[in-house]
Amino acid sequence: MAQRILILHGPNLNLLGTREPGIYGRQTLADINQRLKQLAAGQGAHCSAFQSNHEGELVDRIQAAAQDSTDFIIINAAAYTHTSVALPDALAAVDIPFIEVHLSNVYKRETFRHHSFLAATAQGVVAGLGPFGYEAAMQYALAS
Repeated sequence: MAQRILILHGPNLNLLGTREPGIYGRQTLADINQRLKQLAAGQGAHCSAFQSNHEGELVDRIQAAAQDSTDFIIINAAAYTHTSVALPDALAAVDIPFIEVHLSNVYKRETFRHHSFLAATAQGVVAGLGPFGYEAAMQYALAS
């Protein structure tokens, strides 16, 4: 069982609750993080969350995960999913298992969103389940 789980949120996810609620829902990022921390604590695990609109800060946090005993990463890289080579490189470098999460079903959206630079090395990909997708990823991490 993973004891230390890191949740990473990419660009614009700090606007959840007000940003395009028809696509992303009305729950805020704080709501999602609180729920994930409760799920982890209920299993005796620790969950920390980090959000940034800046790719380099996400890379820095992934690299720091190798030093702080992180066992598992749940990442919603948002738009960086489709554009960043640096994020999958950082994830490969630290060799920490991870799940890719998306609130919306990216396959029902614009074609450019159908490609993920992260998916090939992820333990799994959860898309289109809204905030429950994070919870499903957390349950998997806790069972790993």
